[in-house]
Amino acid sequence: YLNIIHQIKSHIQRGDCYELNFCQEFSDQSATIDPLYVYAKLRDISPNPFSAFYRIIDNYCLCASPERFLQKKGSRVISQPIKGTAKRYPSDNKADDASLQQLMSSEKERSENIMIVDLVRNDLSKIAKQGSVAVSELCAIYSFPQVFQMISTIVAEVDADTHWTTIVDACFPMGSMTGAPKTKVLELINKFEATPRGLFSGTIGYVTPDGDFDFNVVIRSVFYNQVKQQLSYKAGGGITINSNPENEFEESLLKVSAINALLHGA
Repeated sequence: YLNIIHQIKSHIQRGDCYELNFCQEFSDQSATIDPLYVYAKLRDISPNPFSAFYRIIDNYCLCASPERFLQKKGSRVISQPIKGTAKRYPSDNKADDASLQQLMSSEKERSENIMIVDLVRNDLSKIAKQGSVAVSELCAIYSFPQVFQMISTIVAEVDADTHWTTIVDACFPMGSMTGAPKTKVLELINKFEATPRGLFSGTIGYVTPDGDFDFNVVIRSVFYNQVKQQLSYKAGGGITINSNPENEFEESLLKVSAINALLHGA
């Protein structure tokens, strides 16, 4: 892991990209679980607003995502990328507040977040009414059971006849899970990540009959094939020139701490 982070930073130094989201995988090739039970328990210990239980035949995604990809209500579209993570200390108010303050004042985390905000603004400008793209919330801190997250909100207005697939197509894959520029970092992600992402870092959501929608970012998720008994989950973070490889490794473990606790306990 550490060697790969150093290689990614070399690409950044050469100017190939300026932020890349790198993820590592944890897996078990002989796992037996009850998917619905595990999902219910995951929701209990990590109740996040964009959770989802997804099944196609024998393949499951048990998703406890805190992140919204895109929402459309009427002519208004919003995106809420997450970049910036800090550990919660629920039983220690002093340590919890110190962790919050450290995230709020972190120039590294703010710069990561702002880079992705700029990317999302550019994506939305492809389909938005001219001059309507705006940042309504920049680097706000939201509290979740295991972590604090830095979240920004970008809004835009679209024409009434803009089809929902046009909006999603302009913004997918989401910048928070790729980095920038997208074309180059997707190439590097394929080079450095050991396995294809599949549904991980994709999106699950719904579309209403009149074309409104809400889609999440598939993170903090367990993937399970019931017939093959294959279980996996991934985590990572945005790598920039200022990233500390050891800290990035610890952050990736923090993001799956609820899943680790649940599966090891089970």
